[in-house]
Amino acid sequence: MFIRLILLDLNAILSKKELTMSKIGILHPGEMGVSIAASAINSGHDVFWASENRSEETRTRAEKHGLADLKSLEELCKICEIIICICPPHAAETTAKQVIEHDFKGSYLDANAISPENAIKIGQMLGSKNIHFIDGGIIGGPAWEPKSTWLYLSGENASQLADCFSNGPLETKIISAEIGKASALKMCYAAYSKGTTALLCAVLGAAESLGVREELYQHWDMDEAGFSEQVNRRATRVTAKAWRFEGEMKEISATFHAAGMPVGFHDAAAEVYHRISGFKNTKPSPELTAVLQALLSK
Repeated sequence: MFIRLILLDLNAILSKKELTMSKIGILHPGEMGVSIAASAINSGHDVFWASENRSEETRTRAEKHGLADLKSLEELCKICEIIICICPPHAAETTAKQVIEHDFKGSYLDANAISPENAIKIGQMLGSKNIHFIDGGIIGGPAWEPKSTWLYLSGENASQLADCFSNGPLETKIISAEIGKASALKMCYAAYSKGTTALLCAVLGAAESLGVREELYQHWDMDEAGFSEQVNRRATRVTAKAWRFEGEMKEISATFHAAGMPVGFHDAAAEVYHRISGFKNTKPSPELTAVLQALLSK
């Protein structure tokens, strides 16, 4: 009898797992997206992607981490109950429209670096087609270690998405039932973290142009030992993602405008990132001299 009860309990647990397992589609498995996918797989879900029009690098990354390829967005929308969108800010609305065109019926998480206004707009667009929308904001790098990357969620259906990552290492937190709150938090955080990196790049460019960069380094290091080297590392390493951060700065500018704050800070940051956006996919990171040259080229 005791053994039979154990078997019944085990069957109940397995049945519950089957009921809660979701089919999740990732658009798209870049460095961040594939880490989000890995957390969902680690939490017992089936995760899919669509290789149509994607690079060989993306294919290799997806295969390495166990994502199943459904080939096309049309098939992804047909099979998956949940779609998670992680793409450059400028592509967020277009991607949502493509999902609508393929008659997706399920839950859609926009985890892109977009303004609250854009999140609300996309949410209304999807909601009009009976798609459940969840607003998301990611803070941190790719989610490979616990307590390193947070997915903040807002919206009435946010708990469904939080459950998809129950085993981590991605951390999730629901902050509101109101669409736009997760994006607002992301924008305010990135305004500082990525905005200050752009500012430091601009400072280096100005100091180089004016012929006082070495003197600036000396005084920085008097204030804080090793600070000049930290700045150099930030300026060279950010180049790989500058093409993406340009759009993010524009979204932050729109967010500040809606909040009644000056927009000039992040309009300028967008221009800084635009000037160094040509280093996309450059490995290893470029030399500082090359970055300075790009910054000073109008």
